[in-house]
Amino acid sequence: MPLDDYPPLTAASDRQQLKLSERLFATRRLSLDIAHPLSPEDQTVQAMDDASPTKWHLAHTTWFFEELLLKPFLPGYRIFDDRFAYCFNSYYNSLGERHPRPKRGLLTRPRADEVAAYRAHVDENLRRLFEAPIQEGERSLIEVGINHEQQHQELMLTDILALFAANPLRPAYRTEAPEPAALEGGAGEWRGVKGGIHEVGHRSEGFAYDNESPAHEVLLRDFRIFSRAVTNGEWLAFMEAGGYQTPSLWLADGWAAVEGEGWRAPLYWERIGDVWHQMTLYGLRPVEAARPVTHVSYYEAEAFARWAGARLPTEFEWEIASLGEPEPAPFDFARLLPSPAEDGVSPMFGGVWEWTASAYLSYPGFKSLEGPLGEYNGKFMCNQMVLRGGSALTPDGHIRPSYRNFFYPQQRWQMTGLRLASNA
Repeated sequence: MPLDDYPPLTAASDRQQLKLSERLFATRRLSLDIAHPLSPEDQTVQAMDDASPTKWHLAHTTWFFEELLLKPFLPGYRIFDDRFAYCFNSYYNSLGERHPRPKRGLLTRPRADEVAAYRAHVDENLRRLFEAPIQEGERSLIEVGINHEQQHQELMLTDILALFAANPLRPAYRTEAPEPAALEGGAGEWRGVKGGIHEVGHRSEGFAYDNESPAHEVLLRDFRIFSRAVTNGEWLAFMEAGGYQTPSLWLADGWAAVEGEGWRAPLYWERIGDVWHQMTLYGLRPVEAARPVTHVSYYEAEAFARWAGARLPTEFEWEIASLGEPEPAPFDFARLLPSPAEDGVSPMFGGVWEWTASAYLSYPGFKSLEGPLGEYNGKFMCNQMVLRGGSALTPDGHIRPSYRNFFYPQQRWQMTGLRLASNA
């Protein structure tokens, strides 16, 4: 619905409703913008079990709004296709059976144009929902839905990279050249952070996921954190020093992964002649020494930190050190690689997701939400590690000091890097 078609604003609640609808449909449009450069074939294939096809992401985020918002709150809503719930449910056991995650690439049907029609149908009904005053329960679900789709937008980009990296043609998702990296990264410096009792967790009025609460106090010792993320050049030095051949640097499970998976470099790196190259969303490019290293696992990050005579920060150290940091640059299709540090400083937000030394666990007093949304975060609080900060692929408004991303320690297809810490 064009903004001119909305009724005149008469109260603060009307303005809030209009702002919410603008954010919702801007988010829905961005998902289509991300998919636009892809062919229908590109959108169907699944590169690995951890990734999902673009078409599936577009349909799943649409199913989320249909299942959790339109069916219970829009009178007379007509389900687009009752078969889609099985195809596009992700992990919500309370909402029924679902297609196995590793086999999402077999969903050649529904076709890409049918998924587009599904999105159009749901979007039109979301507009109908906004014709009446939005109630608080609906508002909360819309907010979750916006943030949920933003998460999938980042996953769409990393999953496209995984797909194109597996293609022998090494296609580029974006054909324009990214901004050049500096020839050398800034030296950087250690920054001291005062210990003591600090409050962590979500404390503002804005949106946050349940795993960011309750806010609570932690006791920290004085510590130091480096002013920039670890760079490709530093990682090359680690490799040349035998980092991937030295078992004493690695946790036992990490060394098992090195041997079992044959790791010798970050994911998407390959040596051509004497030059290391990296597959990116701009295609295969020579590794640029000054850019932050990406696509490394927790195991690799922990081994590098040990080799460097340092350690990874805990998630609470990271959060306290990040307070007062500038907001990241707006999401930009021309900036799909992390930028090199300027004057030895790289922002803690919006460069690479930074591994921490903290296991993903609940905060004191945490309680899962009632209903299906209770499956969103809490049930994954086992055997995963916390990352902080967001990346160059993270959508606007989706980064904050308290945000807790989490992955298994062996995973590295996301844009993950690291920043060093040490005891004071």
